[in-house]
Amino acid sequence: MLHHGGDDSRLGNFTVKTLVAALEKIPDAPDSWMRFIGFGADEYFFTYRQLYAEARRRAAHLTIHHGLKKGDRLVLMTSEAHEFVMSFLGCVMAGIIPAPVSPPMMAKGGDTLAPAAARIVQNSQASVLLTTESSKPFAEQILERTNGETRLLTMETAFAESAPPFDPPQIQPEDICFLQYTSGSTTLPRGVMVSHGNLMANMRGFMGQRGMYPGPEDVGVSWLPLYHDMGLIGFILGPLVYIGPVVVLSTSSFARDPRLWLKTLHKYRGTITYAPNFAYAQVVKRLRDSDLENLDLSCVRIAGCGAEPIQAATLKSFAERLAPTGFRAEAFLPSYGMAESTLAITLHKPGSPIRTEFINADELKRGKAILATEGNGREFVSCGFPLAEHHLTIVNEHGEPLPDREVGEIVFRGPSVTQGYFQNPDATAATWRDGWLHTGDLGYLADGELFVCGRSKELIIIRGANYYPQDIEWALRDVPGIKRGNVVAFSIQEGADERLVLIAEADAREDAEALRQAIRVKVLESVGLEVFRVVLAPGGTLQRTTSGKLQRRKMKQLFEQGEIAEL
Repeated sequence: MLHHGGDDSRLGNFTVKTLVAALEKIPDAPDSWMRFIGFGADEYFFTYRQLYAEARRRAAHLTIHHGLKKGDRLVLMTSEAHEFVMSFLGCVMAGIIPAPVSPPMMAKGGDTLAPAAARIVQNSQASVLLTTESSKPFAEQILERTNGETRLLTMETAFAESAPPFDPPQIQPEDICFLQYTSGSTTLPRGVMVSHGNLMANMRGFMGQRGMYPGPEDVGVSWLPLYHDMGLIGFILGPLVYIGPVVVLSTSSFARDPRLWLKTLHKYRGTITYAPNFAYAQVVKRLRDSDLENLDLSCVRIAGCGAEPIQAATLKSFAERLAPTGFRAEAFLPSYGMAESTLAITLHKPGSPIRTEFINADELKRGKAILATEGNGREFVSCGFPLAEHHLTIVNEHGEPLPDREVGEIVFRGPSVTQGYFQNPDATAATWRDGWLHTGDLGYLADGELFVCGRSKELIIIRGANYYPQDIEWALRDVPGIKRGNVVAFSIQEGADERLVLIAEADAREDAEALRQAIRVKVLESVGLEVFRVVLAPGGTLQRTTSGKLQRRKMKQLFEQGEIAEL
């Protein structure tokens, strides 16, 4: 198994206080590089020093030629990963605050993306929307929805001339490095203010000795979108700081064929990769026996999993399916985090088997995480221990700490906890309280390890018992006639009672009433609940965030407004 090679100089940048200071320490070394593989298999290769030089050149253009200054906001939108990285770093070096948004090709349609991007432009009070020529028409649609105070620049023209002299501003740890807009906003967007100090502290946590602790032999491989924190911090900024090579596969390529992820790991001997739970499930679903021939994944040291609820069955089926390739189940690194904490909050101990627990379902309804003695348990995956220098606890509705194995809200404090939401004091006050970040997630602690149960605002409470929507949705994953993974569960108020509603994307050729009955029976057998209403909808009905998470609250809103089309 690969391990850290003892070259602590590669982690020396963690002693600096800002990302800019870390970038200035990048060595001119041939083994420090990023390889970007585009959707059409076109490749771009840069050493870290080349990335630094081009970012500095772009910083000069933005400040001298385009009049931006420290503290100005710039919305960044491009599907070209190498262009994104050099422009993002150019902003950071100039003290300009970038706000990444999803490019048009990453969404199913512009009907929802354009309004969301326009809200970000408005909320951030962006001076510039920076994009590429290919995305310019879509960028113009975005700006048509704003107040007209944001300029449109394309990278092909904005940086075409020779660079003027650049006098970089002084950057302090408390300065905002970038705005990370959280996925799932349906009204006012929430731009998390990530400072340089937050960023460096979080990277120390997840890449330090109690984290992934990368060494000279490590190679990162990622297809994660760069407009989200896991892809941006985990596989661009983190490697730039610790000086390690990375292969960046386009997100579109993964979406088209998830098996390309495995082939890229094999080809470049990738040792560290990361993905949400759904990605591991997609790989298992698409793999054929022939795909395993000549595929060697014994190189994978860390296969991280986070960003959404982790299903033990998904990880186990992936490990079993990929075992012939040399993939080890001990490579899995379940984790928990959120944009409001920069990125990571807890990490599993690398190299050790994942820990799962079967919890008594009846006790769980009462907020107790008691180990099951029979077959009525719900399996939870440990997300590991809090980052070094940070503290995590579980509290009740009054903010009082709870003992081990009692379910409550997860709260977190430490240098990774960000400054709040940009231009949103009410939401900031509700989430950041007395130095603690209130995550809105439910979980429990056992022997210092965190087990996440679900979102408190999505919890389904019927007749005083707690039910998690993920459990209900997961129970229906194999019902014939339903598109796998395309079910959303929530409750509504019906008279004096809370009632369960399910929306499932279904095949129009199915017998609708028979399918509804099959769904009701499965839910009753699995979780002991009667379904009040089953809505069978055509494919594409369920709304997701740009990172693929179900928008349960949005779907509930659309249902209550009578806006769901049924088959």
